[in-house]
Amino acid sequence: MSSDVSSAPRQELHARRAETVERLFAAGAEELGAVGHEALTIRGVAARAGVSAATAYTYFASKNHLFAELFWRHLLADGGVGPEGATATERVRSVTRRMADRLAGSPELAAAVTPALLSSDPEVGRLRLRIGAEMVARFRAALGEEVDPAVLEALTLAFSGALLQAGMGVMTYTDMGDRLDAVVAAILEGHA
Repeated sequence: MSSDVSSAPRQELHARRAETVERLFAAGAEELGAVGHEALTIRGVAARAGVSAATAYTYFASKNHLFAELFWRHLLADGGVGPEGATATERVRSVTRRMADRLAGSPELAAAVTPALLSSDPEVGRLRLRIGAEMVARFRAALGEEVDPAVLEALTLAFSGALLQAGMGVMTYTDMGDRLDAVVAAILEGHA
């Protein structure tokens, strides 16, 4: 009986924390859309979520951390879709194009994520590793487990470079999918 009593408040606390985090994520996405990544503040997100700034900082070390978390969630929300196509080139293109299209569909997040991922925030560093591992996993799923590690590395570097160039404004996220089609063919088929 005593274990039931002592675990009930803990469960309520976990549920309340989860609810607070979800409100902060929703508020962060809304605030990003409303004011843009440069003007967004954690205080503004906290106010929109109806929590104190101190509470918000409990969950997000910085706005770059928030942007990286939002991007991670955005990436995972699309994780259930597998690669499509008869050839390895077609399957990898389906992966790169899908990720580029999703970024093009969320321009505020796309604009925020490049500088965020380049930050030195330790929490962002942890997410960079997860995001990179997710990209590698998607390429591996498109190529099969017996993929040459150098090919996997080339694809990952190409996609990361394209993200950086789109984030710097060298190309749009919409253009990124088209440009990566040629790069994927060059890597996988050995021609440019």
